[in-house]
Amino acid sequence: MMRMNSFLISKYNNTDTVRKLNTKERNLIKKAFHHANEGGKGYLLPFDIKVASMFLFGHKLCKDEVNQMLLKHGTLLPLDQKGLTLAQFEEAMIPKFAALEEDDEIRSTFKAFDKNCRGFLKLEDVKSAFQQVCPHFPEHNIELAFKEIDRDGDGRISYKDFDFMMKFNNLM
Repeated sequence: MMRMNSFLISKYNNTDTVRKLNTKERNLIKKAFHHANEGGKGYLLPFDIKVASMFLFGHKLCKDEVNQMLLKHGTLLPLDQKGLTLAQFEEAMIPKFAALEEDDEIRSTFKAFDKNCRGFLKLEDVKSAFQQVCPHFPEHNIELAFKEIDRDGDGRISYKDFDFMMKFNNLM
């Protein structure tokens, strides 16, 4: 993914999509920033960024993610510290919100394939989906792709396998 101002350019399914944060997302980011802005200092330090990410996503960012964020977006503060202003924090959160959106799209696609709501896909499920969407796609290619995605060879594609395939486009 590439960052551009308050826009996002996302590489997903070989297409470029550009989107801006919507008003709800911006307001949520502002709320998280102010919630974590200990003492109203106007910037977030590494610990504050972790608090804000808990507020936004329900989990802390790891130390490496925070450091990368500070390197890319941060401002040098007194005592050789780096921090993020509200605008910088908003900019740093764009890819995080895009990842959530991508995950929702992948989850919806998986559910469309998983018509029996089993939480995994069998070869018949994949063949059925292809028959509806692309009826002339060679069955042999579907079987090859299925075997490639089914990394543990149990005859099932788990959501984890499906997610990996969609995000990393590792087929053929």
